[in-house]
Amino acid sequence: MAEPKVMLREDGPLATLTLNRPEKLNAIDPEMLQLLEQALSGLRRSTECRVVLLNAAGGRAFSVGADINAWSALNPLEMWRWWIADGHRVFDQLAHLRQPVIAVLEGYAFGGGLELALAADIRIASTDAELSQPEVKLAAVPGWAGTQRLPALIGEARAKQMLFSGARVGAVQAERWGLVNEVVETGMAMPRARDLAVEIAGNAPLAVQLCKQLVDGGKGNWTGATLEALAGALAAGSADGREGVAAFRERRTAKFTGT
Repeated sequence: MAEPKVMLREDGPLATLTLNRPEKLNAIDPEMLQLLEQALSGLRRSTECRVVLLNAAGGRAFSVGADINAWSALNPLEMWRWWIADGHRVFDQLAHLRQPVIAVLEGYAFGGGLELALAADIRIASTDAELSQPEVKLAAVPGWAGTQRLPALIGEARAKQMLFSGARVGAVQAERWGLVNEVVETGMAMPRARDLAVEIAGNAPLAVQLCKQLVDGGKGNWTGATLEALAGALAAGSADGREGVAAFRERRTAKFTGT
């Protein structure tokens, strides 16, 4: 039986999410989007997972992007109705995980593959990594938030250079631009990412997750949802919150104290 195209392995506080289509350089097809969404749904509900490692099988590529055979066969309405929308929904779920996500980049990270990596919190690259948004070379444009997350990360001018030229950016230049956090020797990206994940997982998980929400909320990402989540937790945990629920269940008038 063939292994799934996306694999999730949980090891205590660490979870490893692996793109597993190495024969196609981990090009992302509809099945992979579905499997990613299923895995992320489980991670979102996990109370044990503290850090997610996002990597890819094969070593030659993190992902060369959206499978051209999948999207080129779509008509404009199909592209609009589900292919672009599905990718946005899944990538947003990755970006919106409470747990920090570390992307491990070895080899090529092109197009939708780079867009997936941009949805992570931290990117660790090997020296052989090459990153690009090459869509203009195919008379296309990035479809999974590359035009939004890339300039937010490296600035408008550098993002435009990548988007307009479609040129590849090497690991050293990517680190200089802030596109990746660290560059390590080939073969060492996953060990370095795992060491960092262990370090993060050793800290207070709620504090780490709140830091992530505050940083993202401060940038305007999901600000309303972040404020509502924090306010809801504060209200529910207060004495008045407990009194309100108790009064409802006991069918009596609540006696609030403002605490």
